[in-house]
Amino acid sequence: MENKKQFLEGSQAIAEIIKNLKPAVISAYPITPQTHIVEKLAKLKANGEGDYEYVRAESEFAAASIILGASATGVRVYSATSSQGLLLMSEVIFNIAGMRLPIVMTCANRAVSAPINIWNDQSDVMAVRDAGWIQLFASDNQEAVDLHILAYKIAEQLKLPVMINVDGFILTHAFEPVAIPDVSLIKKYLPDYKPALGTYLDPNNPVTLGAFFTPAHYFETREDLHNDLAASLGTIKKEYQGLMKLLGKKNNDNGLVEYFGPKKPETILVALGSVIGTIREVIKNDKKIGVLKIKTYRPFPGEEINKILLRAKNVAVIEKAISLGQAGPLFSDIKAALPKNKLNLSNYVVGLGGRDVTEKMIKEIIKSAKHSNKKTKFIGKI
Repeated sequence: MENKKQFLEGSQAIAEIIKNLKPAVISAYPITPQTHIVEKLAKLKANGEGDYEYVRAESEFAAASIILGASATGVRVYSATSSQGLLLMSEVIFNIAGMRLPIVMTCANRAVSAPINIWNDQSDVMAVRDAGWIQLFASDNQEAVDLHILAYKIAEQLKLPVMINVDGFILTHAFEPVAIPDVSLIKKYLPDYKPALGTYLDPNNPVTLGAFFTPAHYFETREDLHNDLAASLGTIKKEYQGLMKLLGKKNNDNGLVEYFGPKKPETILVALGSVIGTIREVIKNDKKIGVLKIKTYRPFPGEEINKILLRAKNVAVIEKAISLGQAGPLFSDIKAALPKNKLNLSNYVVGLGGRDVTEKMIKEIIKSAKHSNKKTKFIGKI
């Protein structure tokens, strides 16, 4: 059934594509709603279907440390996490980026504590958005599968870690028709990982990774990481187009952003992740409203976003996170990237802690966006 659509749970689909991508080491710690991904990978290994070392860890911090160490030896690795697990990993997350290790990890997005909440929003990934990782967002499970293939290609080419974000429960536990490319097809796009000598730990060619840097050298390393992340936008576009060609897909996006709607919209709604599906359903017959899906969030594709948003009079940024005391993080990024003009830009926070995002709420936002809104609005209060 490989390469043909199967009716799979999102987590199962992600596990199947990871198996086919041939990591050498997988390590993770179970946390809702990520658990089904690594549970499936453990079963595949136990049944002899997974050709990788599956290392059980006592915590998310340990799991992240294990894949850091494995990647440093020059092999392909994988992990997955959610919410508090990602926060527990945060020290290692920053180290992975600073050491330029091409690690790929799935974040099944979930609210953070306190109070304890296991349902979806995107607060977890926003807490580490500046850690130095490329961050991709999937709006459905087929896209999640495709983005994992892309992630390894760009990570290993650029020596930058990549995090693929999928909305917890909404995608991880949803069953959809999904095509899983087989190993032979993937190898045409993603060859076996063979890092260059001197970029990994080798007793026959000693190198230092994660060294102690004084002020005389640290500054430049951060500048280099920043510049390489910013420059990765070009590689993401190129490799995404190559992947779509391999998979026989004619997508109208470039791997960074995707726009749906009229050429000259009155209002554009901007969002990340699965809420795009609800928005598209609301506006499908509206000739004045468009929706911009942000697929690559870090590095931030400001120029690509501006090309589209400047067509409209009103822009409403809809997001499942809040930078407490400031505004939605996506809104702040868009506001900073836009040139000064008369564009009416407003911010709406929805779905925190798994609160349903309904068509009625989207219609309310569209109506509100026509007016000047200086404060961030929380939509969907009970």
